Amino acid sequence: MRRSLLSVIVLFFTTALCFAQNDPKAQQILALVSKKYTSFNIIRSEFSYQIENPQSKTSQTLSGVLYTHPKANKYYVSMNNQDLISDGKSQWTWLKAEKEVQLSAVDNSSTAINPAQIFTIYERGFKSLYTGDQRVGAKTAHVIELSPLDAKQSFFKVRLFVDKTTKQILSALIFDKNGNRYHFRVKTLTPNAKVAPDFFTFNIKKHPGVDLVDLR
Repeated sequence: MRRSLLSVIVLFFTTALCFAQNDPKAQQILALVSKKYTSFNIIRSEFSYQIENPQSKTSQTLSGVLYTHPKANKYYVSMNNQDLISDGKSQWTWLKAEKEVQLSAVDNSSTAINPAQIFTIYERGFKSLYTGDQRVGAKTAHVIELSPLDAKQSFFKVRLFVDKTTKQILSALIFDKNGNRYHFRVKTLTPNAKVAPDFFTFNIKKHPGVDLVDLR
């Protein structure tokens, strides 16, 4: 379950900028979003993640923190007592409750979903439609609906909310085929964040009692 949570987190940010060139208004907005994020170096974002099932009337909300360094292909995701860390070549999945870290090679293929590129992946695999503006708290947001070109995807629609003034992502609502809804809200976003030189690596020597499982 923990791995699937991180996968959906990546899906949220990835779909936020994956769009097909079909709706000129949506394309224009998303191009401005992409331009905004590519001007940053290291990005820090705090987010909340809500899972809803209208049929069973259940809901669960979690929070997390994401760091990305797109130019160096590095990332750090922390959520639900699990961290996902990469220096661009290796990836460490730190399961804190189990006192275990799994080491694997990063998949840098063209079809892989890489958290380091989540704000800059675009123009691939989605139809986009601008549906108007909507108030989100005290802000006004452009609303864009994305639908995957691949019918085999587990979800059928993503509703994306983009701040009309700053061109930054406010939230996204993902609708999957099982009836679940995943609502992500970007609570804070810090561009050009400062981190230590070794931030995007996991040093096993600094974590006594943690077992290393090499899956490479």
